[in-house]
Amino acid sequence: MSTIRLYKEDVYLRETTAHVTSVSEKKGHAVVTLDRSLFFPEGGGQSCDRGTLAGFQVLDVYEKDGEVFHVVDCRPSDLPEPGSNTAAELILDWAHRFDNMQRHCGEHIVSGAFYREYGGVNHGFHMGDQYMTLDIRLEGDSKYDKVTWEMAEHIELCANQVIWSGAPVITRHFDTFEEASRLPLRKALAIDEDITIVSVGDPDSPADCVACCGTHPATAAEVGMIKIYKVESNKGMFRIYMEAGQRAFRRYQREYDVLTELGNRLSAGTDDLMKKYLAQQEKAAETRQQLGQLRRYVISREAEKIRAVLAEASNAPDPASIASNPAFYYDILTVDDLLNLAKELQGQIPKILFLVHRPSHTVLLSSDGIPDCGKLVKENASIYGGKGGGNAATARAIFQKEEYVDTFIDLINKHLR
Repeated sequence: MSTIRLYKEDVYLRETTAHVTSVSEKKGHAVVTLDRSLFFPEGGGQSCDRGTLAGFQVLDVYEKDGEVFHVVDCRPSDLPEPGSNTAAELILDWAHRFDNMQRHCGEHIVSGAFYREYGGVNHGFHMGDQYMTLDIRLEGDSKYDKVTWEMAEHIELCANQVIWSGAPVITRHFDTFEEASRLPLRKALAIDEDITIVSVGDPDSPADCVACCGTHPATAAEVGMIKIYKVESNKGMFRIYMEAGQRAFRRYQREYDVLTELGNRLSAGTDDLMKKYLAQQEKAAETRQQLGQLRRYVISREAEKIRAVLAEASNAPDPASIASNPAFYYDILTVDDLLNLAKELQGQIPKILFLVHRPSHTVLLSSDGIPDCGKLVKENASIYGGKGGGNAATARAIFQKEEYVDTFIDLINKHLR
């Protein structure tokens, strides 16, 4: 016996009772069929309803071979036996249902507007956690070959005008293809029997009219609001990112809060916020350019200082008394700065040079390729819990503790003697 789908008769029904017609177990959960059900199974781009069955959470609802199956967070023995006179209480998670109703109806209204205004046909619909997407193909009007942002804004206005009009949402059920196909559908029917048609607005000249198995409110006004966020090309179609109902409102609140905070930080109102932001960006670009020049100057001066130290070592009466592989320590320059410093000294290092970034306990090794810096790091850094790598000319070793830096450098110097 197929389940009587109560949501088809009254989408606002939130509680009822039903009798168990079958129960089995799958992956530790009861899988139940009922003589009648409040719960909409997943389908048509819409997630299934949630709620409780006999006091236990309904985890999933799906349809198979015309029957509705409920996956319940309990054991089969916790439920009334099939065929018994004991009824199970069904309680719908109304917030989740109404959220789906708003979003699904919002999709209908937007799809209807695309069809009416630009000949756009919806070939895909998905209700995600962060937004909904529609895949629109422009088929009905040769004037349009792409969905521009201006077109999307026009559709958004048209859709919200349908909401403001309080247009009725009429759901009708038909037994045959012939009966249903007489309506002004925006999309050809894909089924031959047991057809549900949803119309938004006047049935003779609707804002939308299409076959749909989902749940919808009684009026477009209950959708609340519609917001389109983005348009992008997708496999010969145009993917529309949008939201409707409470989700659109909550996102609007979050984004307006961010906008207000930005305005406060920039001492700007919404009308001149972009102007202030662009001015800040221009100033930041100038600052980055000046900083880059200063970094290059500092690196150049550091290179001169290191060359002088290396020259002094090579010209000393007793070169052995002076460290032949000196280490230079830095707190302000970044590791990237030290890499650029090593590049500037390439070919001028007698054996090996150590550049140390104190804040990150990083030792940068630089040579002319002999000795092989990468090999030295690979073979010795792990002795002190370090990690890193590189090539023959430049490599880095990173340590957890500052004391390991000098110990590592001492080890390498002894290894190279």
